Amino acid sequence: MAKLSDIPKTPAGSLDEAMLALCRGIEAKRARTVIDHILEHGIITNEELNSLYGYDHPPRAIRDVREKGIPLITHRVTSLKTGRRMGAYTFDDRSKIRAGRVGGRKAFPKQFKQALIALYGSRDAITNESLDKRYLQIDHRVPYEVAGDDGGPLDPGDFMLLDASSNRAKSWSCEHCDNFRMKRDSAICRACFWASPENYSHVAETQSRRIELVWSGDEVANFERLQNAAQASGVDISAYIKRRLGK
Repeated sequence: MAKLSDIPKTPAGSLDEAMLALCRGIEAKRARTVIDHILEHGIITNEELNSLYGYDHPPRAIRDVREKGIPLITHRVTSLKTGRRMGAYTFDDRSKIRAGRVGGRKAFPKQFKQALIALYGSRDAITNESLDKRYLQIDHRVPYEVAGDDGGPLDPGDFMLLDASSNRAKSWSCEHCDNFRMKRDSAICRACFWASPENYSHVAETQSRRIELVWSGDEVANFERLQNAAQASGVDISAYIKRRLGK
């Protein structure tokens, strides 16, 4: 693991004019915060994003920058304060900018969400839980950083509806997947649980199978009975349910 002091920094003075122009053309607040810090200091860490700027999920801010088309290098370092591993980020070479990424995601027309609800129902694609539409967010099935945006008409089949919790879980899993970080193969993404929970062959390139269960309303009492039984057996509720289903 690299030492923070040994990582080559990329402040504004180290960038060519074209890269600087791209950086300075980004207006989104969270991405702008990351970019300005790197332009001034040459590097930013997850710890700084949390302590200086109050971002509880620093990788989301880094993802914002990448979604805007600005390439970043992720370095694994040890925090001098906590001794824990963390991410540190510098600008990558301008040649790493990929077609369809500059300028970032395009805003969705208001009627597009309604079209997705008409197609899929007003439900979270991961948990299949029915929700009021105001709790649902539009998300690319294949992450924007992998597939980009060709500028053509929006295809509802390329998108899914997620609530905030499922969106965070998907983001975390994608950000830690080798395909997302290195290979960027859309076909691998499409075969993943997080893109196609209704028909998938892997979960972030791991041979796993998942099921998301939500207990609501009167069902909560059933969940609490399962939880109490799991605690009495000395296992977590997931292990207890698997044990019961395996009988």
